[in-house]
Amino acid sequence: TGIRATELIDINIDDLNLHIGILNCNSGKNDRVVPIYQTAIKAIADYISRVRPVLILSQNDSALFINMNGERLTRQGFWKIIKGYTKKAGIKKDITPRMLRHSFATHLLENGVSIFHIKQLLGHSDISTTCFYLHLVKISELNVLSPLDTLSERSNKDA
Repeated sequence: TGIRATELIDINIDDLNLHIGILNCNSGKNDRVVPIYQTAIKAIADYISRVRPVLILSQNDSALFINMNGERLTRQGFWKIIKGYTKKAGIKKDITPRMLRHSFATHLLENGVSIFHIKQLLGHSDISTTCFYLHLVKISELNVLSPLDTLSERSNKDA
C-alpha cells in the first residue's frame, strides 16, 4: 500500500474495510483512504481470523498487528520482521520500511500511474515531495502516452 511504518503499526481493526478493500489511514497529518489489493485482503483476513486471536491478550485491544507479547506491534518489531524476511530471501543489502515505500512509489510511476495519484496514495501534502521519485525512473521507461500520440490516433480515425 505504500503506507509509512508508523501508519502500519497504528492501524486498528476498525480502520479496515476488507469487503470493499480500503484502509482508512489516520496519520494525524493527512488522513486518507488507501486501496488494499486482493492478495493483501486475503492475507489480512486470514491473519485476523487465525493468527491475531492466538496472539492478543485483551479482546478489547483494537490494534490490527500484534507482537508475540500480545501487544501492538512496534516500529522495532516491524524492522525485525523485515530483517527476518530479508535474510530468508538471501538478500545481503539492508532493507528498510522506507525502501519498501520507495519501491512501491517507483513501481507505480514505472507503470504509468500519475504523480498526482501517487502523491495521494503516499499521503504527501506537497507534490514536490512526491517528485523525488521522478529522478529514480528514466522517462523513456515510463508507460505514459504523449498527448500527441492520442491526437495522432484520433486524426487517423477521422480520416
